[in-house]
Amino acid sequence: MLNVAVVRFPGSNCDFDTLRAVERAGANAFFVWHRDASLNGADAVILPGGFSYGDYLRSGAIARFSPVMQAVQRHVVDGGPVLGICNGFQILCEAHLLPGALMRNAGLAFVSKPVDVIVERADTPFTSAYPAGSRLRLPVAHGDGRFVAGEDTLRMLEAEGRVVLRYVAATESSPLQPNPNGSARHIAGISNASGTVVGIMPHPERVADSLLGPPDGHGFFTSLAAWRPRASKLNVPSR
Repeated sequence: MLNVAVVRFPGSNCDFDTLRAVERAGANAFFVWHRDASLNGADAVILPGGFSYGDYLRSGAIARFSPVMQAVQRHVVDGGPVLGICNGFQILCEAHLLPGALMRNAGLAFVSKPVDVIVERADTPFTSAYPAGSRLRLPVAHGDGRFVAGEDTLRMLEAEGRVVLRYVAATESSPLQPNPNGSARHIAGISNASGTVVGIMPHPERVADSLLGPPDGHGFFTSLAAWRPRASKLNVPSR
């Protein structure tokens, strides 16, 4: 069974939702505290949503210096998968594990609503359960969700197929407004070159149970549960 560390920072508020979504998908999940120097042998890591350190300075700017992030950096170097959701995406950018930055929403207001996105990269450990081009309805809840990057970086992300999710325009069957925050090129999520590090602004953990409606987000966690590391890791503590 895959072992997944859910990192908790002061101000994380989607940690339990994320842990339950992982367990529901069939993997073993446990919490790792921001002051821990080890990931306790985890095969994969999720940085959940919330407001780490109260979003002081900038969202994710303080969390990137937490002791646990050194372990996350080593995990990435070893090829281990990492998913950053909302605040976790912000932390990954601040830690330079993903390019670009998440800035204040274009409307300078907190946005909390469902949005429609297209899965553009389906070969990551978190999106393999979806066919490329799948349209998902996922909730967003952020004030600093506008993805920005230099033109060279944006061209690189497009050319290398590193846009994972993209906000899409409304249709007759989906009357939701696109791009809730003004992100460049309607980008809702990106990956590193290998696809092992993924950051997304929408919250799949909030729609990963059919009791809450169509479980469009469940595939992020079943994808992860089906992923297999190159070498087994032993002595991983269960919750």
